Amino acid sequence: MENELKPRVLVVANQKGGVGKTTTAINLGTALAAIGENVLLIDLDPQGNASTGLGIDRKARTSSSYDALVGEKTLAEVITPTAVPRLVIAPSTMDLLGLELEIAGHPDRAFKLKHALRELFDTAARERPVSYVLIDCPPSLNLLTLNGLAAADAVLVPLQCEFFALEGLSQLLKTVDQVRHTLNPSLSIHGIVLTMYDPRNNLATQVVEDVRAFMGDKVYDTVIPRNVRVSEAPSYGKPVLLYDLKCMGSQAYLKLASEVIQREGRWRAA
Repeated sequence: MENELKPRVLVVANQKGGVGKTTTAINLGTALAAIGENVLLIDLDPQGNASTGLGIDRKARTSSSYDALVGEKTLAEVITPTAVPRLVIAPSTMDLLGLELEIAGHPDRAFKLKHALRELFDTAARERPVSYVLIDCPPSLNLLTLNGLAAADAVLVPLQCEFFALEGLSQLLKTVDQVRHTLNPSLSIHGIVLTMYDPRNNLATQVVEDVRAFMGDKVYDTVIPRNVRVSEAPSYGKPVLLYDLKCMGSQAYLKLASEVIQREGRWRAA
């Protein structure tokens, strides 16, 4: 990707927990880096699972995304390298739990991340070019998630292949529409990635068909399978592509990264 192109900011979001959101953020970021992109992952979840899953020890998180959001440090100062070449992270700490109370009275409270990213892009263009920013949000619609949605160009939605998938998706689409009208007019749905798919489960197959019928080409062709290696990798502080490159999960995330790039090509040409 040419450095003069503006970095693309994708927020990985779903108000429902347990859908593979953080797993997708970690492994999509790794896969994009593996195919040559310079990727920044911003961990906005106080649980810090994305940071842990990339091997960033809690004791080593002397600064975090919290510091950037409250203005104590710049994003460039909190960015931490990972074991994955071309992938860096702004890690999370439990301090994020108190952010909402701290900035509730600020008129720009929903735009803290957007301002921090703008400052980063101004310096990174010269020092550390970034082509993709992935934002991992908590599984709720709070001020952290709103900061992610307000700062993003588009939303990438992980959706578990289970019974209540369409109900959760409908709620998220309403949220995106509200954010578009109030905070970020250019926000769009980049795509929906179906996760934890088990072809032996008839219900999972039905969910895939229903979501594709409902959302059409907004659904990525790539489906992420339920795979034990994907589940094991975070306990070793590794994305699955480093843990077991040849497993089905790793190959699926590489395909998803290629599909994201293809959609980006269409966007940039528009």
